[in-house]
Amino acid sequence: MKVVVDEEKCVAAGQCVAAAMDVFDQRDEDGIVVLLSENPSPELADDVRNAAAVCPALAIHIED
Repeated sequence: MKVVVDEEKCVAAGQCVAAAMDVFDQRDEDGIVVLLSENPSPELADDVRNAAAVCPALAIHIED
């Protein structure tokens, strides 16, 4: 699994962090998503897929 984020689309809602805090964070200055792990462990796959699904801006993409 490879995770790609589009910072230009991000609206700083923080749903990704709530869903998968081991993979996503937010910049302090503006709340834009920060990808902590481009290739998260298989144990985190469900959380990452959930984060992509709940992102209101559809800024998270998963490549299998």
